[in-house]
Amino acid sequence: MTGWHLSIGALLSLIAPEALAQTPAYDTTFRTTYYEQKSSLYALLPNTKREIIFLGNSITDTAEWAELLGNKRAKNRGISGDTSFGVLARLDEVTASQPAKIFLMIGINDLSRDIPDSLIIRNYRRIVRQIREASPRTTIYLQSILPTNSSFPQFARHQGKANHIHILNNALRIIAAQTGQRYVDLHPYLAGPDGQLDPRYTNDGLHLNGAGYVQWVRVLHENHCLK
Repeated sequence: MTGWHLSIGALLSLIAPEALAQTPAYDTTFRTTYYEQKSSLYALLPNTKREIIFLGNSITDTAEWAELLGNKRAKNRGISGDTSFGVLARLDEVTASQPAKIFLMIGINDLSRDIPDSLIIRNYRRIVRQIREASPRTTIYLQSILPTNSSFPQFARHQGKANHIHILNNALRIIAAQTGQRYVDLHPYLAGPDGQLDPRYTNDGLHLNGAGYVQWVRVLHENHCLK
């Protein structure tokens, strides 16, 4: 009967390695119903010349970019709820038209899920690398993550992330410099005196209202991003 007395090490060796791996303390899934609806639509839309693509989450998704910019080449590729993982998964469609410009804003939903800064930064680098490889003539505008405002009761998981936002925005600045792309610091233009998202530009502490989008576009114009 001694053959049945296996050591702890021997028992562990019988268990598949993946079964021993700890479940991550954060959620990296992204294929929601809405994600699938929007990404499948984007994949069927015709490619046009010299597109100006706005890529991101709900903060991008909500805007009417062609009208805000007065430019029919502006295309909305925002998906509400999206994360850096979701953006990575749909870059083939984004780069298929060989766009002139891509304006990226992503990361606040990652932070709401407590995804580590280092992993989000890794995804930023992967996004930039994949765009450059697939569409080398595209100029990438890495836009800062916007502040949030904790005085609003909605979106509690997105609040209290100011330090992480600061870290990620600094990383975006560095990545842009290292890769010859553009960093657009929207944060100070949409923040109030307390550093939170200015109540003039939001009605829920996370998303922008009309005045917020007008301010965003004004900053792009002032930084000569839309020529």
